[in-house]
Amino acid sequence: MNEFANRIAVDWHKTLERALALAAQSQGKGVLVFDLDSTVFDNRPRQARIVREYGAQKGLPALTRCQDFHFTNGWDLKHACVAAGLSDEDAESIFRDLKNFWGARFFTSPYCRDDIEIVGAPRYLHACVKAGAKVVYVTGRHEEMRAGSIEAMARCGMPVPGGAVSLMMKPTLRESDDSYKRVAHQLLEELGPVLAAFDNEPTHVNDYAARFPTCLPVHLATDHSGRPVTLTERVISIPHFAW
Repeated sequence: MNEFANRIAVDWHKTLERALALAAQSQGKGVLVFDLDSTVFDNRPRQARIVREYGAQKGLPALTRCQDFHFTNGWDLKHACVAAGLSDEDAESIFRDLKNFWGARFFTSPYCRDDIEIVGAPRYLHACVKAGAKVVYVTGRHEEMRAGSIEAMARCGMPVPGGAVSLMMKPTLRESDDSYKRVAHQLLEELGPVLAAFDNEPTHVNDYAARFPTCLPVHLATDHSGRPVTLTERVISIPHFAW
């Protein structure tokens, strides 16, 4: 179970309704911010594909059967390998090699095309646009992943960049996600008042709460990097976008 699940209120869906109301009240001037990975996208299909390909290349039958549901502990590759059928010892022995194999593929357009939507995300994103908001995707993905990211958005039925919808990405893979998103704060301010920001990473949603004291900071209680970060009191946690 996600460690933030106990923060999700019974009436959590009212947070989504509140963001839509704020967008409507802003009369086209307000900005709603959405992260991509583990916020509007579920990237477990991408992760599982990479593990299967590694298993096929290395002759490890258990890994060729890896599926989305084997990633029950966030982005933990070792845990997923054990869940798929490897012993703890075998998972440990291949981990470094697998991590390098994973790293060469995960942050690329051809692989991020495999992503699927977080429950309810396409419908909610369209509702945000219909409410008159400027929808801005702010992601730690880098520019070389733009084509694959937009293709996945289109396949999942999400609003794609153009008009009232924008996509902000890191220039290269080398930049820190934390640093880039803080740089993006200034760019967001130039677009209009930030009404709400949705992100799965506790560090990032805390940063939105601090930088934009009047915005609605919303945490997706899906998975995250695993860093021991406590959400600030005014951050609201939700499970998904089906309201």
